[in-house]
Amino acid sequence: MNYQIIIKRIDTVNEVEGYWSDEDLIQLLEKFNYPDGATAEKKNLPELLEMAISDYEPNEAAEIVLAYKLGEELNEGQIEQISHNMLIDKVCEEYPEIQMQGRLFHVNQLLFKAYNGKFPNAKASVVHFSMTPTDGEVKELTAENVLKLLNNGLSDRNLIKRLFDDQMTQNIPFPNAAAIIWKLNTVDNINYSLVTSENWINNDDIVKSEFESVLEEIEEEED
Repeated sequence: MNYQIIIKRIDTVNEVEGYWSDEDLIQLLEKFNYPDGATAEKKNLPELLEMAISDYEPNEAAEIVLAYKLGEELNEGQIEQISHNMLIDKVCEEYPEIQMQGRLFHVNQLLFKAYNGKFPNAKASVVHFSMTPTDGEVKELTAENVLKLLNNGLSDRNLIKRLFDDQMTQNIPFPNAAAIIWKLNTVDNINYSLVTSENWINNDDIVKSEFESVLEEIEEEED
């Protein structure tokens, strides 16, 4: 199916609003020995958590937040190692398990804010775009569909294209797409926004703001 793509703008942000729920903040407050989070005013929870976190050494705080978000997938030794590395490098951009990078970003930025910059400042991109079919019915697109359709508008220097050239250009599955795109929103299946790391897509990666692309049905691999 043929699509007309328009990339409207890319916003660079330090945090993704709404990622941490009130319940997340209350549970984290308990882990940082502030038991009264459940009775506090909801609007005060972020500030209370920042204050509670700042009473701890940065790497200790990182361990607590990492265990909360990734404790089911990482062991204690891995969490301890990441907590130290986070003070030096943007682990959320470098961690080899791509499906964890989004959560590592949110952890990093929570700590960056609480410690006034002791952690590196990672950034996310919010890409606003439209994808309009020119020869078929409108349908909701997946993260895999979106990345394949964006290929023609991205620079050859783009990290996704360099690492996943076959998946971006050939009629094969792209399972990592759902981890590269942290959030995909649409209200009408034409106008979309996606959230990803600035490391994956940034303003410099866009070489065309309007272009056409073809989306083919993915050929399933035979057993």
